[in-house]
Amino acid sequence: MATLIVPRLHYYCFLFLINIALVFARPATFLQDFRITWSDSHIRQLQGGTAIQLVLDQNSGCGFASKSQYLFGRVSMKIKLIPGDSAGTVTAFYMNSDTDSVRDELDFEFLGNRSGQPYTVQTNIYVHGKGDREQRVNLWFDPAQDFHEYSLDWNHYKIVFSVDGVPIRVYKNHEAKGIPYPKTQPMGIYSTLWEADDWATRGGLEKIDWSKAPFYAYYKDFNIEGCPVPGPANCPSNPNNWWEGPLYQQLTAEQARRYRWVRINHMIYDYCTDRSRYPAAPPECTAGIY
Repeated sequence: MATLIVPRLHYYCFLFLINIALVFARPATFLQDFRITWSDSHIRQLQGGTAIQLVLDQNSGCGFASKSQYLFGRVSMKIKLIPGDSAGTVTAFYMNSDTDSVRDELDFEFLGNRSGQPYTVQTNIYVHGKGDREQRVNLWFDPAQDFHEYSLDWNHYKIVFSVDGVPIRVYKNHEAKGIPYPKTQPMGIYSTLWEADDWATRGGLEKIDWSKAPFYAYYKDFNIEGCPVPGPANCPSNPNNWWEGPLYQQLTAEQARRYRWVRINHMIYDYCTDRSRYPAAPPECTAGIY
């Protein structure tokens, strides 16, 4: 009986192609990969659906979501935020398991400002239904002047929120210390533009100025690389997925340096140090951030 011998190079190429087939890895477009969830008259497609404009006025805000859910990987979008006086508005980009009492969620929330004041980005993490993990960072540039990339990296080891490749938040997997970590529920990708002047700017002291409406935010370069659910059952646990590799299991030295720079120079609120809310720091705060 003849024996089939596959040259080693061809064998590895074959494995690579199998792995790619399990993973959603093409550039996403709004038309193909997202759906409008709220007020379709306030979302305008641009450039053949590769970019969109979100509109907020006194009648409504708006929102959209991915058609699929994903378990681990990387999600990113380039966003240009509302220029000028945007106080009281919130532009959000987040992942959500769309479950009620046990939801997992990873939040970017861009809090509008008065003209000339820095834009604040609030991040939050819900794990197994528990949130209240807010951190706030003042961006070191004007995010309304041009597009900037905001990304979420999620694997079995850590979650990283990044701005133009600079980590602004890390949540590590410390399950071995009894700290919950999201790894069983797939999450969809969402974005909304809405009014929240009861809390968004200076704790609600600065109200939205409707004379400046309508407010516009722009999105482009949608990117999703992850395991779609439903999809191949072995994809989320596959150690060969690129985001599970050694380079992504912890921050590189350069990423750690940039992360420290953000925390020292631009962080304005951290729930871990808010003793009025947490007299004893939550366990994930003392387990190590890198």
